[in-house]
Amino acid sequence: MVRVGCGYDSHRWSRDRKLILGGIDIPHELGLIGHSDADALTHAICDALLGAIAEGDIGLHFPDSDPAFSGISSLKLLEIVHEMVTRKGFAIDYIDSTVILEKPRLRPYIADMRNRLADVLNLPSDRINIKAKTNEGMGFVGRQEGIAVLAVAAVKENFA
Repeated sequence: MVRVGCGYDSHRWSRDRKLILGGIDIPHELGLIGHSDADALTHAICDALLGAIAEGDIGLHFPDSDPAFSGISSLKLLEIVHEMVTRKGFAIDYIDSTVILEKPRLRPYIADMRNRLADVLNLPSDRINIKAKTNEGMGFVGRQEGIAVLAVAAVKENFA
């Protein structure tokens, strides 16, 4: 059996934070506001995986009201989600994601993000896809108030 989950995350920009996406520190004058490291890409992937195994969303498992998750690396959250996927008898088959932001350009960092996420998920990097798009100046993303990320994950029953 194959299951599919979708994920979404968005965060506001801040001058006082680093920009971390897919576990990679990306040079930019702005970072993202959040309780954890605010890695919106990793959060959307976590939500997609949780959806695929019918386990709610990232806020259910890692609430922003819990001080234990303050400043935590989102890669650690992804590691925990991966363990949940495995415990439920599934293996990750494929992840596709889209990061929507006006700046900075992400193309130079996509290979590193794929590799970092693949390491955490124990997958070949060719099973993770990351696209970067602008919003053509429209909406909160276009006004550069924040970014949005969409992700889809496919998991399959793991009989091994």
